[in-house]
Amino acid sequence: MSRTFAQLGITDSFRKALEENGILDPTPIQQKAIPFLLEKGTDLIAQAQTGTGKTAAFGLPLLQKLDPANPKVQALVLAPTRELCQQIAKQLFRFTKYGPRLFSEAVYGGAAIGDQMKALQRPTHIVVATPGRLIDLLEREAVDLSQVRTVVLDEADEMLSMGFKKELDQILAKTRGKRYTWLFSATMPPDIQAIIKKYMAPDAHRIQVDAQHQVNKDIDHRYIICEENEKLPVLLDFLRQQEDSRGLVFCKTKNGAQTLAKQLSARNYPSEALHGDLQQRERDRVMRAFRNRREFQTLIATDVAARGIHLDDMAYVVHYQLPDQLEYYTHRSGRTARAGKKGYSVALVTPRELADIKALEKALDIKIRPL
Repeated sequence: MSRTFAQLGITDSFRKALEENGILDPTPIQQKAIPFLLEKGTDLIAQAQTGTGKTAAFGLPLLQKLDPANPKVQALVLAPTRELCQQIAKQLFRFTKYGPRLFSEAVYGGAAIGDQMKALQRPTHIVVATPGRLIDLLEREAVDLSQVRTVVLDEADEMLSMGFKKELDQILAKTRGKRYTWLFSATMPPDIQAIIKKYMAPDAHRIQVDAQHQVNKDIDHRYIICEENEKLPVLLDFLRQQEDSRGLVFCKTKNGAQTLAKQLSARNYPSEALHGDLQQRERDRVMRAFRNRREFQTLIATDVAARGIHLDDMAYVVHYQLPDQLEYYTHRSGRTARAGKKGYSVALVTPRELADIKALEKALDIKIRPL
């Protein structure tokens, strides 16, 4: 039975801020995590997709348990990308509008470290950080984690797949024995299991949202059969039908993404490519234009570059090329149907790839229908 935020134990001031932001009904992950984290707050392992309301699931209990009178860092949230750090800090700020004065600071690579060091001299209750930048700040003794009581690992599988294992080990070893760990991850590969075994309590509380489906059930999964040389016209036809909607198209390689963006733009369908070789400044420019719907509404991305894209109104995801790994399909599809909205995940497949569609259906226990 669905419960309200009041029944979950969220106080009036935070509920008022939630209502103002259009968050009225708790999602499944919030219903399972919030009461546990408020009452016990011990180690938590939560398996949940992106877009299921994880930030509020850990953010609200975190904020309610902080001591506003203590200006020191009491909680640490680690996330894989600059964009996700910014988004988490922004959301925590919105939650505190009517509550006690609590301050979060987002720190990440690609921005001036001197400015971040200065910002951390102000009262800061929560630091939201990418692992690499946090290590830089610790080495410069610019951040004090001695009073941290809770460490949140958000999108832990993405942090590991982006190569942050060494940094996570350093950070968790440094805070060991003084804190609870709340781990959120869409998938549970062996690297995650190793972190759980090494740094978390053996009796850590486990939550799995929608255990039968690793992919959000608000996503309508479809496929279109076409030969390789038909993919571009088929994609253009699909995009025209989407009218003003915004979405993501995935390619497997940087060259593929760049080529497709040029091909679409040449056919009067403006788009830009987001790939791992972009400088941070250029990535920021592309993301700003995409967020503001300036110039283009379709972003072409590689799997690595798309990490950290968290927008709640993506109507569709197109797999221009199927990913090599099962988790990538999950991560890609999870960019749409966020915050309770519906969305499309559409794969363009050649007749030879139909077997891959069947394999995805079986592995993820989903139905992918022809469009």
